[in-house]
Amino acid sequence: MDMKISPSVLRGNLSIPASKSCAHRAVICAALADGVSTLSGITMSKDIEATISSMTALGASFEINGDIVTVKGISGSIDGTAEIDCNESGSTLRFIMPVAAALGVKSVFIGKGRLPQRPIDIYKRELKNHGITFHTEEMPYEISGVLTGGKYEIEGNVSSQFITGLLFALPLAKEDSEIIMTSHLESRPYVDITIDILRRYGIEISETENSFLIKGNQKYTPYDEHIEGDYSQAAFFFVANALGSDVNILNLKENSVQGDKAITDIIADTLKNGSVTGYKADCSDIPDLVPILSVLGAYGNMPSTIYNAERLRIKESDRLAACADMLNNLGGNVTVTSDGLEIMPTNGLNGGTIDSYGDHRIVMAAAIAALNCKGDVIIKGAEAAEKSYPTFFEDYVKLGGKADVIDLEQ
Repeated sequence: MDMKISPSVLRGNLSIPASKSCAHRAVICAALADGVSTLSGITMSKDIEATISSMTALGASFEINGDIVTVKGISGSIDGTAEIDCNESGSTLRFIMPVAAALGVKSVFIGKGRLPQRPIDIYKRELKNHGITFHTEEMPYEISGVLTGGKYEIEGNVSSQFITGLLFALPLAKEDSEIIMTSHLESRPYVDITIDILRRYGIEISETENSFLIKGNQKYTPYDEHIEGDYSQAAFFFVANALGSDVNILNLKENSVQGDKAITDIIADTLKNGSVTGYKADCSDIPDLVPILSVLGAYGNMPSTIYNAERLRIKESDRLAACADMLNNLGGNVTVTSDGLEIMPTNGLNGGTIDSYGDHRIVMAAAIAALNCKGDVIIKGAEAAEKSYPTFFEDYVKLGGKADVIDLEQ
């Protein structure tokens, strides 16, 4: 699906979708609990559907009624092999692989898009050292065995998703466990979200300066909760406001532990007397903000720098290259560095045609960039937004945005 976006101004109230990060974690915790939990306010997306499908394959059951998901936790064991379809969700793969291992379920993990290329080397090393056999080294990954506790040594400069996956799984092990960080943990706020949600479901995690301590034989308990709004999705509209729109964003938790809440501080520091200046943003803890931050920088009257974001090369796209390509095709001046982006001021953005690279955050960032372009922006493959925010363009148009599906082949 290709979209033509024309310059416009967004105005009105917007109830932002539920946090995808929180929803993934709540779904897994509820599925592991002995009993029934109710999750309200969930925004269904392909990634969340992948996690629900995967936990269903492991024995949980789900009843979906609008934005309310009733979860009956896993009871009993699985006969045969569980096929776990992660679709394109790296979170689903990395969260659920150690969970299946802890449950002792022989499992096959499948996926598509760039997911087969996204690394799981840490699991291949650490799970193999703790009772799990990998029958295949590439996707589809087939594993068997029962995960044991003990010491896990994990590099912190990869994805925090590996830590989260182990934090879900190790409370189920018979033995106590310790996750030792061998380097600084990047994307730490995502682990904070995990620990916060685990505690609501009865799981206790202790921390030292460089490790996480997990008691074995813990039990997940049911919990009813409303999923808070997503700051990573709200960030697109916060930037729209910085560029002249007037969107009142609802459904956000003011004291949220979501790291992407940092977008509000970055904008406050960057916006001076109604004009966008420049910024230097360390994105090691906020990688999902990079696409929309690059748009903010492209409209600045001073240079902007994004750094400590090298892990974005292995997302749904090479996000550093995709961000630079998107903005440069629209008339920007963006250079990819070894670990981020250098964004130089220009005389605004002109418009043009860009490729989504199959990446939901590139699509949404481009749609916000288009608001202030001098001409139309055509986004090829705009359906990628459905991965995390299926109603993005519906909300965009309701707020006054001009977005039309077109056929480039005509």
